[in-house]
Amino acid sequence: MLPFRLAPGAAQRFAGLVVLSFLLASWGISLHVSSGTAWAQAGDEDLENVKDEEGAAPAAGDSGGAPAQPAQPPQPKERLLQFYFKALGWFYTTAFLLISFTLVALVVMNILTLRRSAVVPLPLVEGFEAHLNEKRYQEAYDLAKNDESFLGHVLSAGLGKLSAGYAQAIEAMQEVGEEETMKLEHRLSYIALLGTISPMVGLLGTVDGMVASFQVIANSATTPKPSELAKGISTALVTTLVGLWLAIPAILVFGIMRNRLARLTLEVGILSEGLMSRFSNVGPKKA
Repeated sequence: MLPFRLAPGAAQRFAGLVVLSFLLASWGISLHVSSGTAWAQAGDEDLENVKDEEGAAPAAGDSGGAPAQPAQPPQPKERLLQFYFKALGWFYTTAFLLISFTLVALVVMNILTLRRSAVVPLPLVEGFEAHLNEKRYQEAYDLAKNDESFLGHVLSAGLGKLSAGYAQAIEAMQEVGEEETMKLEHRLSYIALLGTISPMVGLLGTVDGMVASFQVIANSATTPKPSELAKGISTALVTTLVGLWLAIPAILVFGIMRNRLARLTLEVGILSEGLMSRFSNVGPKKA
C-alpha cells in the first residue's frame, strides 16, 4: 500500500504531467542532437572554407595572408664515383686500384711480348736462311745468338749443339723452346692470378658489409632505419661489382693470350725444325 493517498482527479493530472514531461524531454533531446549535428556540419564547412581560403591566399597573392614558406631546393644527387668511394672505403679502393694498375701493366707487357715480330721475327728467318744457303754457318749462328726473340734462342741453341749431331741439336732446341715457353706462360699466368684474386676481394667486401649491417641490427634497441643499413649493404654490393668488373676482362684476356702463345710456340717449332732440317744427315764428330 502507498503511504499516502492521492485526491480524486489528482492521479489523472499527475499522469498527464508525467507524459507531458516525457514528451518535452524527448523533444529537447532531439532538438539538442539536431542542433549539435547542424553546428558540427557548419563547423566542418567553416573549417573547409578556412582551409580553402588559406590555400588560395598564397596563390592569389594577398598581402594580408600568412607569408608562404619558400620551397626547399632539391638536394643535389650524389655522383656515381662519390657513391662508389663511400661504399668501398679506403681499404677496398686501394686494393682494387692496385689490382687494376697491375692488371693493365701485365696486359700491356704480354701484348708487347707476344707480338709476332717479337717471337718470330721475319728478318731473322730470312737472314738465317740466306746464311745457310750460302753455307756461312758462323754468320748464321751469330745472327741467331744476337737476336733476343724466341726463335733466335731456339736456333742458336740448335746450331750450338750441331757438332754433337742432329739429334742432339733437335733436343737442345726442344729444351730451349720449353724453357722460353715456360717463361712466357709464367708471365701470362699473373693475369689469371689477378682474375682469381679480384672476385675474392669482392667476396671479402661482401662478407664485411653484411657483418656491418647485422651489427647495426644487433646493437639497435628498435628497428633500425634503412639508411643505417645502407652503408653495409652498399659496401657488400659495390665490392662484389668492382671485383667482377676486374675479373671478367682479366680471364678473357688470359684465354685469348694463352691461345696466341700456343699458336706462336707451334710456329716457332715448325720454323726451327724446317730451317735445321738440312742438317739431318749430320752426325756427331768423331774424336
